[in-house]
Amino acid sequence: MSHYLEEIWDDILSRRPARIRRRFNLLDAASRQEVMEHLNRMITEDGWQEVQVTSAQTALAALAENSRSDNGRE
Repeated sequence: MSHYLEEIWDDILSRRPARIRRRFNLLDAASRQEVMEHLNRMITEDGWQEVQVTSAQTALAALAENSRSDNGRE
């Protein structure tokens, strides 16, 4: 299980928008919520390294783009 979680976070924090969106879209709704909450903590709470904050910001931007694209299809 820990290897699977490591793969998920490697993708989410990869700074590669297509890879981020692809992995996120494979997650169930509860896991997506957890990922979003964690990414938001990474950019707002102290104690994260700059590289981690940048990766979280990139992921959130990619997922926001994903959300805008999904809303446009409705």
